Amino acid sequence: MKIIKTGFEHNNFKASLPTTNNQQNKKSDNITSPLEKSPVKDTYEISIGYVNDAHGQTNNMLRILSGLEGDLILSAGDNDIGDEKNKAVHKATFKFLNLGKVTATALGNHEMDTTQADLIDSLKEYNGDILTINMKKDLVENQDKEEVKNLGRANLLDYLKPSKIVEVKGEKIGLLGTAPMDLLDRLTHPAYHTDCHVDNLDDSIKDIQKEVDNLKNRGINKIILLSHLGFKKDKKIAEETSGIDVILSGHSHELIEGITEGKNLLYSADKEPVVLTEAGRDGNYFGKLNLTFDKDGIITKAQNNLGETGLFRRNMVNKHIFEETLGKPEKIGVIKFAPPPPKSLTEENPHANFVCDVMKAESDSDIAIWHNCGVRNFFHAGEIDSRDIKDISPFLDFVAVAEVPEKTIVDLFKKAIKDTYSSSSRKPGLFAVSGLDYTVNEKDGTLVEMNFTDKQGKVHKIDINNPSETKKYKVVTDEFLMSAGADFNILAPEEDCIKYPYDKDVMVCDYIKRLNKPVVINQTGRIKYIR
Repeated sequence: MKIIKTGFEHNNFKASLPTTNNQQNKKSDNITSPLEKSPVKDTYEISIGYVNDAHGQTNNMLRILSGLEGDLILSAGDNDIGDEKNKAVHKATFKFLNLGKVTATALGNHEMDTTQADLIDSLKEYNGDILTINMKKDLVENQDKEEVKNLGRANLLDYLKPSKIVEVKGEKIGLLGTAPMDLLDRLTHPAYHTDCHVDNLDDSIKDIQKEVDNLKNRGINKIILLSHLGFKKDKKIAEETSGIDVILSGHSHELIEGITEGKNLLYSADKEPVVLTEAGRDGNYFGKLNLTFDKDGIITKAQNNLGETGLFRRNMVNKHIFEETLGKPEKIGVIKFAPPPPKSLTEENPHANFVCDVMKAESDSDIAIWHNCGVRNFFHAGEIDSRDIKDISPFLDFVAVAEVPEKTIVDLFKKAIKDTYSSSSRKPGLFAVSGLDYTVNEKDGTLVEMNFTDKQGKVHKIDINNPSETKKYKVVTDEFLMSAGADFNILAPEEDCIKYPYDKDVMVCDYIKRLNKPVVINQTGRIKYIR
């Protein structure tokens, strides 16, 4: 089992924790460092199990349940994924939170993919709380009744909390949460939630500080922020507020190993230590944070451990509970070989390339495209079932085919590459392809070259500087990329598309079953890089 254990402690980190204002007043006790006085009666130890951005990955959830532990279990949001078409996954997600004894979670954008009414129904089944301090919302009483009915709106904030207080091992802990500022930009159906808005960063910091002060006034001196703002924004919050001890971050999908001063060991406006951590994306990792506080609620020791989810077995009892909601998966076939998944959205993804090959073959298209940000898991060597494949593409976006002009394709790639390399988190990411290959200049984030390979295997160079507006290719992708236009320019309007009545995972299952032999996943060489 891979467990990464690093932290700061009395013997090796004394110099990194400066004396705070509170501690400067205690010189008469002959204390020269906040770490030197630690009798049992003056310390409090707690372990915090944490997850973030599980994205509805039910197989990973089952594995996480076999390893997630702590005196207090928390989530930084995006536990769920998909809209009301994924109701079974929503139910399984909240079963995961209950089985994992997750006391509270931040509000992520994917929790809001569905209608407000559906989210409330799920919340009624949750034993914990969703926390958000910085999302504001119009009352449904002040909205058009027909719009409220059609869009499934409700008084959602009645079911969310800005903060809560929990008692752990005889001490009270304050929890509060934040929603992402780009919430409406990240939703599957923004129209469901146009009556909501999230405060900007400066106003969110004010919201947070006000709530922290309220908790401190109630005698709480150990406070944890569950944030779905992203790691960079959370660093700013850590340094510009006072009273927060821990920030469990989400949304930016950073994988934070251990504790490093300046990176995730920061200092508040009061010069007190703040530990910040995040466990990647898609439930591939989860964490355990071990903390020691002094009697004034200041962290004196910390250790941040990560567990690699794939190394844990799925508990059969929990698996049965999930299958009551999701149904029993169908055995599909065997994967003979599969490489490790890419670690970033800019790496070529052979798992996604294979899905593109299947979509292209099954729809008899010229080109298949799939965005790396939509790939949520990967193929494992060995026997696989329908749920393994569903986890790779958990969004229920139907397959769509359309005749797309060459210029539209080139413009799509240019914009996606530019946006990706302009983003510190490398979002939205590059495209997996079949029938195409392309070259990216990583220094300036540009498309350098693109080639089309026809069904006879002949390679045709595409003039990316003067692409044809009349030459068209039969392109297959999902309806989200084809017509929704969330992160990208649309390829074709919905009325011009041939829509298949099922998702990519159905195509992949059918393909592997018909193939009836072990599958090798190793489709590479479709993206070249100039570095």
